[in-house]
This record gives sequence, C-alpha cells and structure tokens, in this order.
Amino acid sequence: MSMRDVLDISAYLVLGPENTLGRPVADVAGQAISVGFTCVQVRSKECSARELIACTAAVADEIARLGATDRVALLVDDRLDVVYAARQQGMKVDGVHVGQTDIPVEACRSLLGPDAIVGLSARADEMLEYVKTADMSLVDYLGVGPLHETPTKRDCGLASDGTIITKSLDDLRDLHIASPVPIVVGGGVKVADIPLVAQTGVDGFFVVSAVCGAENPQAAAAELVKAWQSAKNN
Repeated sequence: MSMRDVLDISAYLVLGPENTLGRPVADVAGQAISVGFTCVQVRSKECSARELIACTAAVADEIARLGATDRVALLVDDRLDVVYAARQQGMKVDGVHVGQTDIPVEACRSLLGPDAIVGLSARADEMLEYVKTADMSLVDYLGVGPLHETPTKRDCGLASDGTIITKSLDDLRDLHIASPVPIVVGGGVKVADIPLVAQTGVDGFFVVSAVCGAENPQAAAAELVKAWQSAKNN
C-alpha cells in the first residue's frame, strides 16, 4: 500500500526555515504531528537545493521518530529535483506539490512513479474551470486559496489589477462538488475559520503562520485539529 492510498490532508502543515521564527523546522513539524497533523509540506523560496534536501531529511527523521511514517505524508513544494535527490539518498519523501505554472504534473508523475503523491495548486479564480476541463487522474489533491490575504504567499491568486483573489465559502462548496479529488484550503486560516471551511465539504485545511508563527506551535496545532474534528463531527 502506497501513501497515495492512505493520504490524509485534513490537517496540513506547510513550512520552511523562513517561517519558524528561528526554530528548527523538524521540531515545529514534530510538534504539529504529535497532536494530529496529518501531512507536511516543506516549502522554501530561500534555501538552496542542498539546504532544502537537508531540511526535508530532518523532517523525515522526525516523522519516523514519532512512528508516523505510514500515516503522515511528507511532500516538497515545487522542487521536483529535491524530491528526486532525497529519494535517491534513501529518504522517505512521498511526493511533490506544484502550481499550474510550475513543473507539469505529467512530468512529476513520470519521474516519481505511480506511488508518489502529486498535489496541485491552481489560481483561485481558475480552479473551478480547471477541475472541469483538466485530466485529474494524475493529481491526488488540490490546494485552494487563499481564504484570506496572507503574508506567507503574497502572489497567491492575484487578479489582473494586482488585488488578492480570495475564495468565498460558496466557491469552496462549488469546488468540492465539482472536484474528483480531495481539496485542502488555506491562506491565512485561523481557528475561527475552521467551522465554516469544514461546512463547505472540503477535505482539510492548510496553515503556515497559524502554527509556525505561534508562541507554542504544539498548542496552536492542537487547537486547530480539535476545531476541525469538532466541526466535522457535528
């Protein structure tokens, strides 16, 4: 059984060294996993390839230390070369997350093989049309956002006039109905947003700052997981 078969994107953490207030990335990721986060994406626009490989290795080791290798997926944002190199070095990296303007999902699937996880983000205003027209068989899940304007990804969903395009709850409901694959929603998500996001039917939330920028990442992560589980159980 591959991680594609057990992929859980309900509580999804995105992080890199620039997000963790100087704290080790693996430590912050471990705190989130220990209280129920189910997926981790290593993302950095500042690290060299070697630095990103080392960071990914540290997170992989932490997932293994927590006994979560078979249930918590580890992905790398954008850098197909890093995923491939890390795998060549024997690391358990489960896949890659790309945007529509990054490496095509066809190339990701071809290089990483049928068991790898491939996640895709599309421009917020184009996502519904994309879901209806694209070949979704190569994609395992969609990342949708931003829910709010967010400082960690200022280029996410920019309109032609430079304003931020955010996703309304109705947009999310429509996407959930149309999409053949799971959807994870993020972009400035906070605890107060969780019940409303859950009610749209999407499969999970992703966060950066809500955990990585918190004084106590473990407590912040636990509060988010509890809110999601409570909303889904109601």
